[in-house]
Amino acid sequence: MTHAIAAGRGFFVTGTDTGVGKTLVSTALVRALRARGIDAAGMKPVETGVGPAGPLDALALREAAGGADPLEDVCPERFALPAAPSVAAEEEGRTVDLGRIRAAFERLRARHACVIAEGAGGLLVPLAPGLDMADLARDLGLPLLVVTRAALGTINHTRLTLEAIAARGLALAGVVISHAGGPLSAADARNLEALRRLLGPRLVGEVPPLARGVPAPADAFALERLLALLG
Repeated sequence: MTHAIAAGRGFFVTGTDTGVGKTLVSTALVRALRARGIDAAGMKPVETGVGPAGPLDALALREAAGGADPLEDVCPERFALPAAPSVAAEEEGRTVDLGRIRAAFERLRARHACVIAEGAGGLLVPLAPGLDMADLARDLGLPLLVVTRAALGTINHTRLTLEAIAARGLALAGVVISHAGGPLSAADARNLEALRRLLGPRLVGEVPPLARGVPAPADAFALERLLALLG
């Protein structure tokens, strides 16, 4: 069952794993909303594995939203080590500054109609001592949009993530299936059919296999249903 948004205006995009296509889905959703006249902003509260070129996920989100927002607001916390945020921060003798994230989010929300915030890794990835991505989604007041892979293993990973959301009493906006891994084998395709049936109305999008650099189409999402959640 999906939940109406009481406050927050936007979605928190999480994944069943790393590399499932969260940035692809997040940037596509920002573009789709803006194409419908909704002033949507993108945000990557924490990005790890940041090299000399900068926070690449955050830069893609900023570009999808028009490129005008300060990078400090789009990605307030950045770390070099490609690891869980708490681990990457510890490597630099730091901790993730939740106050800084909240302040950046509030600035984006003040300037835009809604904010699409992309998490790092999966829902239970540690963010700081005693906190994880689920706690950040709760703190920002955003319902969860779960991105799951299409390939083998997805049923278990998806069910575990949905059970964690329900156990914590978090709002679920829906699930988007991502074909980030490319075309499926016949067995994977049958497995995916079972996942679609399992999700039922919770399935709010499916991104097809795409060539590198090609953005996801707007019709990959059940946009009317997501707009209804935004109110």
